[in-house]
Amino acid sequence: MGFFSSSVSVVRYRVEGKITGNLTEAVREGLKRHAIREIEDDPAESCSGWTSFGSPFQPDFEGDSFLLGNHFVFSLRIDRKPIPASLFQKEFTLSSRRRLRETRRSFLSRDEKQALKEKVTASLLARIPPVPHVYDLVWNYEQAGLFFFSVQKTANEELERLFRRSFSLSLIRIIPYTAAELQCGLGAKEKDLLAALTPSRI
Repeated sequence: MGFFSSSVSVVRYRVEGKITGNLTEAVREGLKRHAIREIEDDPAESCSGWTSFGSPFQPDFEGDSFLLGNHFVFSLRIDRKPIPASLFQKEFTLSSRRRLRETRRSFLSRDEKQALKEKVTASLLARIPPVPHVYDLVWNYEQAGLFFFSVQKTANEELERLFRRSFSLSLIRIIPYTAAELQCGLGAKEKDLLAALTPSRI
């Protein structure tokens, strides 16, 4: 879901830290270094990386493709290969029967079954096309703010991990508690009172 959609879900972040040197080139290098890679013929179960906002299936970070005014605009893409349980069961059953015929035995040991499951899984992952999930983000470096257009837990966790690896900057999620601590100019005593607050039921 992106910020041009008719309805959006957004998580706000504060970006902690500064980039030294040429800002645009540093961001470009981080994007290119951790760009999404294709896993069409790869047995990998999932893959994540940066991609272009305008062309999420053909990442391109040349020129000003990731710049919009004073903002950096790009996307996080997470590709996953879901294996239907019924398909796995079919392949595993057929492979088990072939193995029993080859060995002329009536059963497989637990280790043999485990090895066969891993083999079937790898075979299916190499054949099943990945399903891409694209999540847009807008980063205002000057104001140390970032909008991420997804509230999914796994997507946000991957964003925080990949952002730190790519730019050596940390993301702090803006929730009521962090908003009060970071944006309200609280003194030491007020911060102590804020830290002592506990959730209450209405």
